[in-house]
Amino acid sequence: KPKTKRKSGLAQMYYVVSEELEAVVGAKKLTRPEIVKKMWVYIKAHKCQDAKNRRMINPDQKLGEVIGKRPVDMLKLAGHINKHVKKA
Repeated sequence: KPKTKRKSGLAQMYYVVSEELEAVVGAKKLTRPEIVKKMWVYIKAHKCQDAKNRRMINPDQKLGEVIGKRPVDMLKLAGHINKHVKKA
């Protein structure tokens, strides 16, 4: 019997993002993993990661609209997305 790839059984749920988050990720409708991935692309492109403590994100103007103006630990980044997404 040939091996086949397993499917998780969970369909990827799409979310409609807020205008503030759309300015960062560049799309209106994404899955949660896609949102986080695009946020990291933005963070790296705009050098928002702290130089000494790489775990900390120092938001610029656009990113600050989504996660707040204060530095945020990277593990708490996904939690800040909640108020900017609605189920599609």
